[in-house]
Amino acid sequence: MVSLQQAFDLGIGSIKHAKLRSALTTLGIIIGVAAVVANVSLGASFNQFFTDELGTLGSNFIIIYSKDVNIFHNNELDIIRNTPGVEGVSPSNEQMAAVTYLSSKRRINVQGLSQDAEDIMNIQLEEGSFFTDKDKYVAVLGWKVANGKFDHNISTNNYIDITLTRKDGSTVSQKFRVKGIIEPSEKNFVQGGPDRDIIIHIPVAAMNKLLNVSDYGGITAKTSSAETVRTVSDEVDRRLARALGVSARDIDNDDMKPYRIFNQAEIIERLDMVTNTLTVLITLIALVALVVGSIGIMNIMLVTVTERTKEIGLMKSLGFKKADILLIFMIESTLLGTIGGVLGVALGIVSSYAVESYLSIPHVFPSYLILLGFSISFVVGLIAGIYPANKAATMDPVEALRHE
Repeated sequence: MVSLQQAFDLGIGSIKHAKLRSALTTLGIIIGVAAVVANVSLGASFNQFFTDELGTLGSNFIIIYSKDVNIFHNNELDIIRNTPGVEGVSPSNEQMAAVTYLSSKRRINVQGLSQDAEDIMNIQLEEGSFFTDKDKYVAVLGWKVANGKFDHNISTNNYIDITLTRKDGSTVSQKFRVKGIIEPSEKNFVQGGPDRDIIIHIPVAAMNKLLNVSDYGGITAKTSSAETVRTVSDEVDRRLARALGVSARDIDNDDMKPYRIFNQAEIIERLDMVTNTLTVLITLIALVALVVGSIGIMNIMLVTVTERTKEIGLMKSLGFKKADILLIFMIESTLLGTIGGVLGVALGIVSSYAVESYLSIPHVFPSYLILLGFSISFVVGLIAGIYPANKAATMDPVEALRHE
C-alpha cells in the first residue's frame, strides 16, 4: 500500500516534469478563484461603503415625505415628536430659488429645516454655526455654494438675497445673513436627497412665512438607537396613518397612504440586496472560468494517463493496487487545483485591493475568503481528477505494458 507521502512525492514529481503544461493547466483555476475572491471582497467593500455613506447623512433616521400638499402640519409633527423612541424631529420644505450675492445670481436649491436637523442629518460645519429655531433670516450654505458657485466666495456674516416663488406664482425676496458653511462632502455614490455641497439651508419657519404656507413637504426624525429604528418607524407609521384617516386594513398598503416613510435600516437592507445580487451574478460568471479550469485539469490528467500507460502497467506488475494508482493520480490533480487556488487567492487579494483603492472605497476582505478560495480549488481539482484517476486505476497491467 503506497503511503500518502509517496503519492504526494510522485504527484509533485509529475508536475515538475511538465512545468509549462502544469502552469497552463492551472491558469483557469487561478483566474476563476481570483475572480470569485475579488468579487466577494468588492461586494463586502461596497456594503461597508454604503453603510458609511449613510452614516454621513445621519444616524438612526426616519424620513417621511408627503405625496401631496397640505398633508403635514404642526399636528403631524407633534405626533412624530411624541412617539416613544424619537429623539429629534425636523420638518422640511424646499424649493429651487434665485439666489443673489453681490452682482451674480444663481438658481440654487433652498431647504427649510429646524435646528434638530443638524444632529439628525449629521451636518458638519467648516465655518460658523447652525441656526436655531429662534433665528429668522439666517442661512447655512453648502461648501460649493460658498466656494465657487458665485463670482466671489462667500464667508460667514456676508449677506445673500433669496427669491422664492409662492403657489400663486408671485415671488418674494429676502436678505439672509450667512451663519455657517458646511464641510465639503466626500460622497461619491450615495446622495441623501439634495447634494449638501450645492444647497442652502434656512429656518423652515422663515421659509413658510415667506411662502405664506403652513404645511411641510417632509419630516425627518432620529431614533435613540440603530436597534430601535425599525420598530420606532413602524410606530410612527401607525400613528400617522390613524391621524390622517387611513383605515386599519390599509395601513400596510403604501399606495393608500398620503405619504411615504422609510428608515435607515430599510435603506441599508435594500442596498445589501442590490450589492449581494450583483455579487452573486458576477461570481456565477466567474465560476465559468472555474468550470473551464476543471476541464483543463481533467484534460491534462487524461493526457498524463495516456503518456504514463506503460508506467502504470509497470506499477501494477510490481504490486501497486487499484487504490494506490487511484490515490496517486487523485493527489496529482488535487495538487494542480490547490496550487491554482493559492495563486488565485493571492491574485484576488491584490485585484480587489487595487480596484477598491481606485474607487476610494473601504478595503474589506473577509478572512473566510481565503478558506473559500482554497476549498473551491481543492474540490475542483478533486472532481476533475476522478475520471482520469479511475481510468488509470482500472487499466489492465498486461495491456498497459504492451502500449506503444
